Amino acid sequence: MVLKKKTEKKVKLWYVTMNDKFMSNLLSKSAGKTNKLIFLARSYQEAKIVADNAKDRDEMKYINITSTKPSFDPKRFYVQRKSKKVYPNFYRKDAFKDKE
Repeated sequence: MVLKKKTEKKVKLWYVTMNDKFMSNLLSKSAGKTNKLIFLARSYQEAKIVADNAKDRDEMKYINITSTKPSFDPKRFYVQRKSKKVYPNFYRKDAFKDKE
């Protein structure tokens, strides 16, 4: 049995899922499959920023936020997990808004 210290907090992760229409056609690993991106977020607010940024990109479709760890059929989807370290721009508010 594993006991947690009182000071340890269980971090609830949020997941932002989306289909990358552009990369689905380019990656040989995803040939015949849909390229599915899963971004990890440490709060709902952070997940909302990622989702809003994804909506500003034409190649991202079917954008969803969930607190349940997503699972996708590997026969239909090429799944990539992304983080703030790998894609920091997605975690910055209004990172892809058109600047006029």
